[in-house]
Amino acid sequence: MSHPKIAFIGAGNMAFSIIGGLVKQGFDASQIWATNLTEDTLSSVKDEFQVNTTTSNIEASLEADVIVLSVKPQVLKTVVEELSDILEERSPLIISIAAGITAKTIQEWIGAESSIVRCMPNTPALLQCGASGLYKTEQVTDQQAEIAEQLLGAVGITLWVKDESGIDAVTAVSGSGPAYYFLFMEAMQQAGEALGLDSETAKKLTLQTALGAARMALESDDDPATLRRKVTSPGGTTEQAINTFNEGGLSALVNKAMKAASDRSEELSVILAK
Repeated sequence: MSHPKIAFIGAGNMAFSIIGGLVKQGFDASQIWATNLTEDTLSSVKDEFQVNTTTSNIEASLEADVIVLSVKPQVLKTVVEELSDILEERSPLIISIAAGITAKTIQEWIGAESSIVRCMPNTPALLQCGASGLYKTEQVTDQQAEIAEQLLGAVGITLWVKDESGIDAVTAVSGSGPAYYFLFMEAMQQAGEALGLDSETAKKLTLQTALGAARMALESDDDPATLRRKVTSPGGTTEQAINTFNEGGLSALVNKAMKAASDRSEELSVILAK
């Protein structure tokens, strides 16, 4: 990866993780700036990664080639409007990880068409095993797109969507997805306890099984449906459980839940644009 100057506006958990991933991959820490309202947060980032820090968004952005908007969606408008002169004059690559704010809205706040990559990472990015969906505006060059991909690639896999509406689907699948698996793990642990296992045993068996199944799915040439069939012996215990899930309408329920998540993502983009 080339070493453009990067300014992280907001130094919360996701920014901290991306910075850590970049530095771990050999990115020059002296080329990174991080901002935050509190000095305590900045001290943690500086001590951990030796990057430049400041409480001034303008100072961090003055010479930045890439500006990562990593603040809460509710304050993004204020931040963008504060930086609008710099963004319009210098035309840096803008990467927004703020949920629910469209690229079009950010351009309106800037007052000019800009090179914007909107992305939806998920919480496993905190462990460098995340999944991020990315969308780019027409102004983003091939080189800028590569920089965005490598930057988010520091914390996991990256996949592009052609239309910005695809980010709503990404939100439903991977953005909110970790919580679905946590819910299923929670239910499995509770069921194990109901069957007579102690809490710690049920928990460890559930979590290790989830990890093993995910690794098998990632490392196998077979798709999940094929893997499921391979471990479901006719007339066996697994088949009984699968049949019960199907009788309960699991697939339809998952579809309904993820549609609700996608619809809410679209609704929030309208609400937060005001």
